[in-house]
Amino acid sequence: MYAFADDPGHVALGALDGRYRGTVAPLIDHLSEAALNRMRVHVEVEWLIYLTDQAILPGVRPLSGDERTRLRAVVTSFDSQAVAELAAIERETVHDVKAVEYYLRRRLPDIIDDADPGRPGDAARLGELLHFACTSEDINNTSYALMIRGAIVEVWAPAAGALADQVADLARQHADVPMLAHTHGQPATPTTLGKEYAVSAHRLRRQLRRVTACEYLGKFNGATGTYGAHAAAVPGADWPAISRGFVEHLGLVWNPLTTQIESHDWQAELYADVARYNRILHNLCTDTWSYISMGYFAQVRGQGTVGSSTMPHKVNPIRFENAEANLEVSCALLDVLGSTLVTSRLQRDLTDSSMQRNIGTALGHSLLAIDNVRRGLAGLDAVPEAMAADLDANWEVLAEPVQTVMRALAAQGYPDMENPYERLKEHTRGRRQGRQELAEFIDGLGVPDDVRNTLLALTPASYVGLASTLVADHLD
Repeated sequence: MYAFADDPGHVALGALDGRYRGTVAPLIDHLSEAALNRMRVHVEVEWLIYLTDQAILPGVRPLSGDERTRLRAVVTSFDSQAVAELAAIERETVHDVKAVEYYLRRRLPDIIDDADPGRPGDAARLGELLHFACTSEDINNTSYALMIRGAIVEVWAPAAGALADQVADLARQHADVPMLAHTHGQPATPTTLGKEYAVSAHRLRRQLRRVTACEYLGKFNGATGTYGAHAAAVPGADWPAISRGFVEHLGLVWNPLTTQIESHDWQAELYADVARYNRILHNLCTDTWSYISMGYFAQVRGQGTVGSSTMPHKVNPIRFENAEANLEVSCALLDVLGSTLVTSRLQRDLTDSSMQRNIGTALGHSLLAIDNVRRGLAGLDAVPEAMAADLDANWEVLAEPVQTVMRALAAQGYPDMENPYERLKEHTRGRRQGRQELAEFIDGLGVPDDVRNTLLALTPASYVGLASTLVADHLD
């Protein structure tokens, strides 16, 4: 009945591992289960090296340079065979982190030399320092912090930054192209196409700065965060200082006060910022979709592509629609990650263990959306003629500058300038205005000639205020 269930190599349950795998593949090296196990091996190896290098346990010799190199090679050579072996060990231990310890113990005889041939057994003795005084969460929390940092710094942030730069380039390119604004979907004070995309670029870059400023925290303090086992085994050592030194040695920020788990607050902060970037991008997608539907953009498609299976003329804005869906999935996952990870019953429960396995999926859908938007924007050509036609059909938007000038004159004591808003409302509301109708109104105001000439020279296309200057002044 289930014809595909026996073919896991070719049939994926999720879209990210199937249809879209090529786009999100860079995240696999950071946030997959294999990447988690490789990072656990890395943390265990570095802890063994750190303990011996710092001479924390009396009578334990430091590792030689060759031994350290061979130990670290276990991490760099971690491949599909290693994944399979580790999985086999885990089937026996039914504990993923303990399986990592046993995996490393198997390799120590080929890594550790006997310093005194007359007293063999250094590998066995040093093997007792693997996972020394650790709870599984010491390994897991630092592993996840390193994995997430790698995924953000090396994959997600460069893609998100490139998209923001692309939007900024579009804004600069069209900074002087006048466009009718639509507040509440109604014709409103004109702007420029570039200024509107500059707003999006500015918002995206601000969130990106927040994401890249994230602190990646780690803890290494034992079963309930008290250094109980550490102090019992080596009471004379300054274990908080050792913990801080090791966490910082890994390149993380030390969290000095935790339960059994690192509290994950930094993760919730990060996911909120990524989700906010997503939502700003979603807003850009819906606006761009609307501009396409208005004819302000033409979509450029290569020969041979299909817009509609039945209507040959159609070119659908699918990149932006696909991006919207993926952004919504990403935000939903990021939201539940952020709300769930900051809570844990008493000193520890395992909800975070299952929850964190969805981080790759959350970032994967965001990365896929970013790729879709970049491709979508690259396939657009602005159509200034369509924007100009809309502007020319909506001269009533000049009621705003006319009544504002009348207000200024009234404030300066000019006669017959009272109630300008009400007069313009009566003249324009519910009535289409053209150049002639507006000119007749202006001619009847009795304003000074220089003001009259300024108002008569206004057109919807020229009434864009400082839009072009704002683009030039506020995009890096």
